Amino acid sequence: MQHQTAQKQKSTTLNGVDVDQLFGNIDAITNAPTLGKFKFRANHKWINGGHNQTTIKNFHGVQQEHDHAEPFVLDADEPPILLGEDIGPNPVEYVLTALAACVTTTLVYHAAAKGIKLNAIEARLEGDIDVRGLLAISDDVRRGYDNIRIYYKIDADVPDDQLEELIQMGTKYSPVFDTITNPVNVTAQLDN
Repeated sequence: MQHQTAQKQKSTTLNGVDVDQLFGNIDAITNAPTLGKFKFRANHKWINGGHNQTTIKNFHGVQQEHDHAEPFVLDADEPPILLGEDIGPNPVEYVLTALAACVTTTLVYHAAAKGIKLNAIEARLEGDIDVRGLLAISDDVRRGYDNIRIYYKIDADVPDDQLEELIQMGTKYSPVFDTITNPVNVTAQLDN
């Protein structure tokens, strides 16, 4: 987010974002890059069948530990057609949720930095997946999504080319978009 792209507002809050604090955070991290290193955590347990539960209660950022006001408990399951009890979204639906939330939040922050007031944003996501990979029916079938599409409706008093630019900024700077579209080192091992 470039300082020169921001337009000064009478109010320091735009789109629910404290713009002064946003630029203050950018300045602080620019001057001390280690402040930008965060570690997010999740504790997970299997319940039964396809039902799993994740608890998120703290993270490390700005060189210190932070607790959420209350732990977040997220249930995941599978629909009956995939042998679950439909207690929560399935994991690949959570991927869509994380992607939509991250790209949208990134878009909103960049809009605020540019001085663009947003009235409303809605996104619709679709992802194509072939469960033959999950079920080990074919090694030639990818186990994850083949394609994901995000369709945005954005209400703002700016031309469509600026809205398209915001969508591009949302995908370019979104950590979840980057994680999904680029290889990331993931390990799984026994925890003794």
